[in-house]
Amino acid sequence: MRDLSPTASDEDFVFVSLPDEQVTSSLLRQSKGMHREREGVTLILDALLARELGLSFEGTFRCITCEVHSSLDAVGMTAAMSTALAKVGISANVVAAYYHDHIFVPSAQVETALNVLVALS
Repeated sequence: MRDLSPTASDEDFVFVSLPDEQVTSSLLRQSKGMHREREGVTLILDALLARELGLSFEGTFRCITCEVHSSLDAVGMTAAMSTALAKVGISANVVAAYYHDHIFVPSAQVETALNVLVALS
């Protein structure tokens, strides 16, 4: 945790859900992330792209990347981060990737979220 080094993206992202048949290879290439659910395919897209395409979404988010290399076997790291953010009323949508954890927080709260995460370090 002491080497967390959280950094925030400059762009806003949105979460959209699309039927499988509407997910194109171009959309996949442009997405920040993807997860297939029973109800549809969730894509994390740049907010400007989603607006251009007329896609529905709720809220905009900024991506905070924890620059520390985190093992996929690590226990408690994402829980500690999301708990600290929850204590100050910030929702945390955590995406664990191979090298780093990424936390999507409401765009308007990104500075507060960064301060909370830096305090954990």
